[in-house]
Amino acid sequence: PGTAGGSGAAGTAGAGGSAGATGAVGAVGPAGARKRRSSRRGAAPQPVTVVFSHGYCLSQDSWHFQRAALRGVVRTVHWDQRSHGRSERGRAQADGVPLTIDQLGRDLKAVIDAAAPEGPLVLVGHSMGGMTMMALGDQFPDLVRDRVVGAAFVGTSCGKLGEVSFGLPVAGVNAVRRVLPGVLKALGSQTELVERGRRATADLFAGLVKRYSFGSKDVDPAVARFAERLIEGTPIDVVAEFYPAFTDHDKADALAAVFGEVPALVLAGENDLVTPSAHSQIIADLLRAAELVIVPDAGHLVMLEHPGTVTGRLAELLARTGALPADANVGPYGSPAQPGS
Repeated sequence: PGTAGGSGAAGTAGAGGSAGATGAVGAVGPAGARKRRSSRRGAAPQPVTVVFSHGYCLSQDSWHFQRAALRGVVRTVHWDQRSHGRSERGRAQADGVPLTIDQLGRDLKAVIDAAAPEGPLVLVGHSMGGMTMMALGDQFPDLVRDRVVGAAFVGTSCGKLGEVSFGLPVAGVNAVRRVLPGVLKALGSQTELVERGRRATADLFAGLVKRYSFGSKDVDPAVARFAERLIEGTPIDVVAEFYPAFTDHDKADALAAVFGEVPALVLAGENDLVTPSAHSQIIADLLRAAELVIVPDAGHLVMLEHPGTVTGRLAELLARTGALPADANVGPYGSPAQPGS
């Protein structure tokens, strides 16, 4: 996999800013942080690094508002998952190797090794990014136990995604489940044709994005357009190669065993049709130190639709874990008119 700060299979990572930049470190205290076996007696507390992992068909830019709010307050690492955003196509997938969520967990480990090799961590993941965190914990449990002082699971699931109805009636969703994998595979082999079709049906595509991304009808038009750009930036062959991995995703046991005692935020949109809030309830039930937050009038892209709520809850988690002083001044979360800037 590629290393943080450049393009590679594991994605590009930026510490505290653009890819390869040095992270901005604010005043960080150890209060509330769990003891780590790797801590050195008498050494000054190391600053906490917050690592953000994005979801399927998105990029690190989906954390635009949270990144803006935390800039200069705490050190952050943002990265693009393989084949997404500014990362290279996964080399193994280019050779025909099926993509797995476990592979994404190993990619996250590579990013941490490169961008935050020492010190306490807070892991934040949305949708596929939350699943990536679970896969990291399943394969590298000592890393989580020794270094992770907090975790935020946003709009994600620990399994049984094959049962999600996507807001369709039973007959409709059963038909979709039967044909969608084959359809995506066929479309993935006709990339140029499909991309032309996307452009020709832009209004239909925009309507689908809005329905499955947001829970309120009055979402800011600039935010809706930003979401469209993120999703349409993912090539159809990447969409096709990632999709089967979600059916196999099952990390409930690993989640409970590895993250069970970690202070956690579990947050979901009340109207999420992609990873329904019931999946977040299951995650919260498995984590003994979790706070469950269900955001009204919110869909799958809750961190874009209700940035103030998500940023505020995340800041509370960071304060609870010792990553931020309780009185830290988390800045404005960015202009909704210019997301992604």
